[in-house]
Amino acid sequence: MTPEELAAITGDWDYSTLPSNVRVGSGCWLERKACFARFRSTRDPGLVIGDRVRVHTWSVFNVEPEGLVEIGDDSILVGATFMCAEHIIVGHRVVISYHVTIADSDFHPLDPEARKQDAVANAPFGDKSKRPTYKSRPVEIGDDVQIGIGAIILKGVKIGAGAQIGAGAVVLRNVPAGAIVAGNPARVVSDGGARS
Repeated sequence: MTPEELAAITGDWDYSTLPSNVRVGSGCWLERKACFARFRSTRDPGLVIGDRVRVHTWSVFNVEPEGLVEIGDDSILVGATFMCAEHIIVGHRVVISYHVTIADSDFHPLDPEARKQDAVANAPFGDKSKRPTYKSRPVEIGDDVQIGIGAIILKGVKIGAGAQIGAGAVVLRNVPAGAIVAGNPARVVSDGGARS
């Protein structure tokens, strides 16, 4: 196996090729550059990755020009898709499993007529300056949270420290610290008991 082939498998590539508004902490492991293919933020910084963060191959940073994503130290992103128009914050020691989507916006208006206008403006030969506005609200995920396979976290949600999000849960509302939530829509199935 050539050194280049090994680098493609192990994530040992030159992080300095990332955009200058991406901040990567010490001791991080980013498995593949393609995770950043849809990173379009013009903010500085537009992405902050804390120390010792692991970003596996299925993760995607889909960040709009005004978006900012912040990932806390010692977090593990197995397959998170970040869809960020405004701001997504992930705390320290958070584990996010495969096929998890975290979105701070619907990325289109909800009114049917405005949505048609948006589709026309956003088409390949459309005029993007004629896109109607859409709503976004920051997402905040506290320290030590675990998010299961296929969960969806939607705009405006705050997840308290130590919470657990079940596989396939669709989280529309805030989650208390230490709670376990599951279902669609997600509901608290356990308050996690007393935490010290």
